[in-house]
Amino acid sequence: MKKEASARHCHLSQSQDGGHPACPEEPTARGRRGQGAGLQGEKPMRAERSALGACPSVGLPANGARGGRGRASREFGDGRRSSAVRTMVKETGYYDLLGVRPGASLDEIKRAYRRLALRYHPDKNPNEGERFKQISQAYEVLSDAHKRALYDRGGERAMKEGGLGNRGSPGFGSPMDIFDLFFGGGVRMRGRADRRGKTVVHQLSVSLEDLYNGTTRKLSLQKNIICRKCGGCGVREGAQRRCPKCHGSGMEVRIHQLGPGVIQQIQTVCSQCQGQGEWIRPRDCCLTCNGRKVVREKKILSVHLDKGMKDGQKITFHEEGDQVPGLEPGDIIIVLDQKEHPVFRRSGDDLIVKREISLADALCGCRQVIRTLDNRTLLVASQPGDVIRPGDLKCIPNEGMPVYRSPFQKGKLILKFEVKFPEPGWLPTERLRQLQAFFPPQEEVMATEDTEEVELSDYTSHGSTGRRPHGEAYHEDDFEDGTRQHVQCQTS
Repeated sequence: MKKEASARHCHLSQSQDGGHPACPEEPTARGRRGQGAGLQGEKPMRAERSALGACPSVGLPANGARGGRGRASREFGDGRRSSAVRTMVKETGYYDLLGVRPGASLDEIKRAYRRLALRYHPDKNPNEGERFKQISQAYEVLSDAHKRALYDRGGERAMKEGGLGNRGSPGFGSPMDIFDLFFGGGVRMRGRADRRGKTVVHQLSVSLEDLYNGTTRKLSLQKNIICRKCGGCGVREGAQRRCPKCHGSGMEVRIHQLGPGVIQQIQTVCSQCQGQGEWIRPRDCCLTCNGRKVVREKKILSVHLDKGMKDGQKITFHEEGDQVPGLEPGDIIIVLDQKEHPVFRRSGDDLIVKREISLADALCGCRQVIRTLDNRTLLVASQPGDVIRPGDLKCIPNEGMPVYRSPFQKGKLILKFEVKFPEPGWLPTERLRQLQAFFPPQEEVMATEDTEEVELSDYTSHGSTGRRPHGEAYHEDDFEDGTRQHVQCQTS
C-alpha cells in the first residue's frame, strides 16, 4: 500500500501542465515514514497524503480543508508546519465574504463590512438581498471575540450545535438591525436595544471667556476596555468557558416526582452560571483581567469648545464609553457648566453689563470704558443732552457673544445703567435755587385752609406684621357707620 501511494504521488506530479518535477519533499516524506517502525495500516497512507497536499506542484488542499485556506496549512511529511501560514481556522467562508484574511484585526473587519454593506444594501441593490444578509452574518460573527473564536475552532457546524444558545440555530440578528447599529441609526427591534453599552455623562466647568474665545480642554477619565490578553473572553487560551451544567444554554431542567407515575418538569435558571451560559474555573482565569474580561485604563479626551457654545450644551464622543464584550461601546457625553462671571451676564447671544453713573453723567452725558472678554477696550460715550434714567438699557451692536457656528456674527452688548444720586446736604441751600433755575419751572401747589402740611422721613422696615405697636392704625370715629373695623397691611 505504501508503494502504491508513492507511485500515485509521482504520477500526479508528472501529469501537471508544463511538466513540473516531482515535489522535493516527497523523498523526505517517504523516507521518514518508511523508517518509522511504529506506523502501521493507514498511517503511512495518511503521511503520504499529507506530503501530497503540501506539494506546490499539485493544487490539492492538505487535510481535506474547505475553502483552500484556513486549516490547509502546509504540513510536510515529518510533521512540520510551514511558517507562512500562522492563523489556524476551521473554515474561511466568513472571512472570504468580507474579503479579509483570517488574522484580520477588528478595524479591518469593520472597514470591510462598511464598504460591502453600502454596496449591497437592498435600497441600492434590490437583487442582492441574500448577499447583504450573508455579509451581515459574517460581520456579526467576526466582530464578536467569542463567536469568532468558536467559528475559527469549529466553523459553522460548531455554532449550529451549541455555539450561540444551543438551540440548533445560529441565532443571527436582523441584517437591517446590524446595519442601523453600525451606522448609528439605532436599533429597530426593542429587544435588541441592550446591544449598546451605557452612556456616561460628565460635567465640564468652563468660563465665559472660554465660550467667547473658544478653546480646547483636556479631560482625564477612567474607562473599561476589553482585555487585550484574552480578547474579552476572560479565560486563558484554549480553556473551556462553557458552563458544564447547562452546556451553555443558561437554563437547567429539574424533574420532581409528585406521585406514583406523576412527574413535574421545571425549567429554571442555571444555578452554577446564573443564566450566563459561561462558567470559568479560577485556575483558567486570564491573569491580566482576572476573569473580568475588561481592564481599567486612563483615557484623555480633547474637548474642543467652539465659539458661542452655551451653558448646558452637550458634546458627544461616540463609542468612547466603557467597553463590554458582545456590546457596542456606549458614548461619552460632556455637559458644559458655565461659571458665573463677575462683570458680564449672558442672555442668549447678548451680553449684559451693569454700569453705575453719577447724576451729572446721567444729565450731561458720560464716557465709560469697558474691557471685553477678548481683552479689547471699548470707550462708550453718550450724547450730550441724552438723559439716562435709572434702569435704562443701551446697547452696542456686534459686541456680544459670537453666534455658534457663525463666529463672525455677534450679538449685542447691553448696558444697564444705575444712577447714583448725591447724598443729602451735598449743596448749600442758597445754591439750590441757582441750580433750580436750570430745570423746567415747578408746578405751583395752592394750599387751602383744610390742608395739613407734613414732612417726609426715611422709612425703615422693622419686619412687623402690620400692626402698630402702640394702638391701631385707625380710630372707630373715622367711620360714619360706627362699626369697628381692623385694618391690617397684607404681608407676603
